[in-house]
Amino acid sequence: MAELAGPWPPPAGAYAEERELFRLLQNMLEELIIHQPDDPIQFMINHLKQNNDDAPRICVLGPPASGKTTVALWLCKRLGAVRISQETLLFKEALALTEETKAYKERKEKIPNALWASLIQERLSNVDCIKQGWILEGFPENQEQAWILQSSGIIPRHVVVLYAPDAVLIERNSGKRIDPITEEVYHTTFDWPRDMLIQERLVKPEDPSEKEISKKLLEYHRSFPGIFQVYQKVLKSINADQPSMDVLSQVLTYVQTRHRSAAPFTPRIVFCGPPGSGKSLQAALLAQKYGVVNIPDKLVMKILTERLNALDCMTNGWVLYGFPRDVEQGEQLQESHFVPNRVFFFNLPYESIVERLSQRRIDPVTGERYHTTFRPAPTPEIQARLRQNPRDKEENIEMCVESYYRNIKELEDFYEDAFYVNADQDPFAVFEFIESCIIKPLPCKKFKSS
Repeated sequence: MAELAGPWPPPAGAYAEERELFRLLQNMLEELIIHQPDDPIQFMINHLKQNNDDAPRICVLGPPASGKTTVALWLCKRLGAVRISQETLLFKEALALTEETKAYKERKEKIPNALWASLIQERLSNVDCIKQGWILEGFPENQEQAWILQSSGIIPRHVVVLYAPDAVLIERNSGKRIDPITEEVYHTTFDWPRDMLIQERLVKPEDPSEKEISKKLLEYHRSFPGIFQVYQKVLKSINADQPSMDVLSQVLTYVQTRHRSAAPFTPRIVFCGPPGSGKSLQAALLAQKYGVVNIPDKLVMKILTERLNALDCMTNGWVLYGFPRDVEQGEQLQESHFVPNRVFFFNLPYESIVERLSQRRIDPVTGERYHTTFRPAPTPEIQARLRQNPRDKEENIEMCVESYYRNIKELEDFYEDAFYVNADQDPFAVFEFIESCIIKPLPCKKFKSS
């Protein structure tokens, strides 16, 4: 019977983590609490059929002329989401509340926040927004709108806030031009199209005067703190006073990140890297801070399996450095149902490897370790009796490094979702990068049904 026993707890935990069952249940529970359906079972079935938990839900906010339209249009192209703005709601949608909203506009009266929120809610209930996701441009405009949207179940996952000095925004506003066909926004000074056909069809929008834009900026600055209070946990401010591609790149990077999850998480970490890259130090730092079990690579596979199956490893997680060294060992680890959920490859130039290892020394009297550059012996007496381990001679280092690089390419292919670490920097900078990769959820994977 003992031979048939597998790892405990069984790999169901790894399955749940890989398929993100906790997040799935959390999303369904949130929807149930928000909508409070009469038939919760049928509601959950319909929710699962929609299969839209990873659809974009983004708000792009900012003062007038900050580039909200440019960012929203670009994100729609990249993510395949539906863009929703004041213009699209009033002039491009045939919604039940459109005419009522237009009437306020024609009378030059302020459109009530509740009416805007209802209009948005109606639009977001359409199939295209449910399936493809949505990007709200310029909404919400104030805290009241934000609260109404939240209470209606419209909760963005990412809120992008563009900012720039008021003087820059006023200057931008005067030179704005719009392509009536694509709706893309250009500028006579900062972003003029090269295509002559586009240039010829650009039109000047009916933008407010400098006095009116100043008034709108003042209103925005008064409203923004309330919006920030509602969305601060999912909000990122991005400087719009820089080249447009830099802005777009920063926005895309943010909206593709996933926020830290409250899901139970047991770290199973593998560090791979050439000798001298700092794997053991980083493993020790992780063990010290998070209580994960630090497992060196000197254990053979059978003993390693027994060690990873111990209760402390199953409960606290583990960090394994220097193993696996090749694909065969990686496959053995996987076949034993010990699948790491974070893999790091340490990169270090050969010159740095030699400098780190060949200058290591040990005091045979005290056992203390020194380094001729980074940690020299404190006295000439200790310096005189230091010895070098034969494995730290340059010819032996070269052999170890060659052996590592001989197998590493296939191992990198085996762990295709691994992170790559620049190990040629301060150890605590390396640790901060590793820590951020462990804490943040991995990008979502799509699994084929069997």
